[in-house]
Amino acid sequence: MEYARLGTTGMQVSRICLGCMGFGDAANWVHKWVLTEEESRPVIRHALEIGVNFFDTAN
Repeated sequence: MEYARLGTTGMQVSRICLGCMGFGDAANWVHKWVLTEEESRPVIRHALEIGVNFFDTAN
């Protein structure tokens, strides 16, 4: 995984960001296409395994 410095913080973040808007509970959200918690876990696990440390949690 390639990393880049985040602004002037000195923090190194992966150049790949995992957008997490699609993770959650479709029954309690506007979007019906979200993955359940069980379905989301393998995606997040894989991202961590390949070195992703940048997760977009804003909606």
